[in-house]
Amino acid sequence: MTKIKLFCFPYAGGSAQVYHHWIKSLNPAIEVLPIELSGRGTRFNEPLYKDFEELVNDVFHQIYNDVVHTPYAFFGHSLGALIAFELVQKIGINNLPDPKHVFYSGKSAPHIENKKKVVYHLLDTEDFKKEIIQLGGTPAGIFEHIEFEKLFLPLLRNDFKLAETYDFKKDKRLYNGEITVLLGKKDDLTAQQCHEWSKTTTNICNIIYFNGGHFFIHNENEKIFDIINHTLIQ
Repeated sequence: MTKIKLFCFPYAGGSAQVYHHWIKSLNPAIEVLPIELSGRGTRFNEPLYKDFEELVNDVFHQIYNDVVHTPYAFFGHSLGALIAFELVQKIGINNLPDPKHVFYSGKSAPHIENKKKVVYHLLDTEDFKKEIIQLGGTPAGIFEHIEFEKLFLPLLRNDFKLAETYDFKKDKRLYNGEITVLLGKKDDLTAQQCHEWSKTTTNICNIIYFNGGHFFIHNENEKIFDIINHTLIQ
């Protein structure tokens, strides 16, 4: 059986560690490759990204050799979904083989204007921390450790800035493969924001809802694994 690589991109504030337990949980024919972004995890001492383009270029160079030579797929949650989408664009521009499948998780379609009242990265420190805790995924106790907060808060704020200042270009190409959109039933996203993902592909767009809010991926692992295994291992 031919193996397929699954590149996994983290949400704001997340590192490659988010996906490490997926390595042993998915079908052995799927090689899980969690991507480490600059400024965290094993790349802790590297500078934060100045803009989204710099982020995408960095990840593109990390995966380049793999996408040229082997079958692969993408999985991205929230910020990671935007990364996956822009990588599909960059891969097309460079005439490289497309991913076999793309999983977009916890994110509205990239061409839908963000009408949220809250712009997280512009909030003052205390309001920012409160909003982040409300989103889930970040334990409240994490901000009780002053030294850790000094390290983690700038990274988290910068990630939100990257996502919230993302500039969608209208001349995007359509991906020709199937996509799967994974969403939390209690996430703060409208049906239109979610179903507009179908306009990013010429192929089938599967939309699947899970119990939970924005960070449903932490509580719905088994269902997510089943979907990925069934989709990638035919």
